[in-house]
Amino acid sequence: MKISIDTKKEKEAVSRLLQKTTDFGKKAVSDVQAGAMALSEKTKQDGYMRRLKKYNPLFPDVFYSAEFNIPNMIVIRDDAERRGIDVCEGAIGWLGQANGMEVLYLYDEEVPTCGLEFVPSAECDSVYYVDSFKRNRFIRTDCIFKKAHEEKLAELKHVAHFLGAKSCTIEISESDVEVNVSKKRVSIGGGGSVQGQKVSTAESGEQNVSAKSSNHRSGKITLSFEGSDCPKMPALKWFANDENITKLIDIRLNSDNSIKSEMLALSGASSATMSQKTAYAIDNAVGAMKLKGSSSMESQAIRENQSTFLFHVEF
Repeated sequence: MKISIDTKKEKEAVSRLLQKTTDFGKKAVSDVQAGAMALSEKTKQDGYMRRLKKYNPLFPDVFYSAEFNIPNMIVIRDDAERRGIDVCEGAIGWLGQANGMEVLYLYDEEVPTCGLEFVPSAECDSVYYVDSFKRNRFIRTDCIFKKAHEEKLAELKHVAHFLGAKSCTIEISESDVEVNVSKKRVSIGGGGSVQGQKVSTAESGEQNVSAKSSNHRSGKITLSFEGSDCPKMPALKWFANDENITKLIDIRLNSDNSIKSEMLALSGASSATMSQKTAYAIDNAVGAMKLKGSSSMESQAIRENQSTFLFHVEF
């Protein structure tokens, strides 16, 4: 029996087999390369996410969103500090923690356009805390009590002037205090908004304070006016909730029996700049950062609570 072999068909079959083998090999190589690239990209992505978590940059779209809670404490930093770090490109600063208090580290170049007011003007490595009356205003921590004291004096002068006084005397009596602090858990909280942005006011700390008065201090200011029989309602800020002041205003504006003079003793606690708990939390945060700022906020708060404004007004 004669067997015939179709050489052409045989070659084509062999060719197809070789092609399939080649294609399979190429696909295997391609799959390996794709897998290697995917692994490389995942490694890069994991590294990026780790750096993102480490540096915690704050970007404009987050900062200007209505959902963003602006921390009560802001530290101004040089933008060059994190220049060249890929995850920080395009950021306006970063968020961090200092002894349990949330802190916004804001680049100095962002200050003019961030919509926040800094008193005194913002400078690098300085610490600022939110003004409780104006939520987009931040005051340098070593100036807070001095600024508040000046504003309180100005407000009492304003009250006398608007009520048509002929003269007023403001006497300030303070006591320096020695503060002993032991640990006890405390917390404060609250909230607000800045131009549509939520503001966080939550802090926590540890405090147990005892104070001893010493080194009594005092000062006195006297002013004279032409006087007026047409009193006007003064705008109040620090003394808005002080019953002595609000009653004086009510009597002067609404009484048929015109008042001629009044002597008021206004407790510093009724117009406190901040609570002792808040002052303690700020002290701890500033101390942890080792930046410029008052290291005695707590003692200033205690001294303020023990102070008295003697307000004598003549109509």
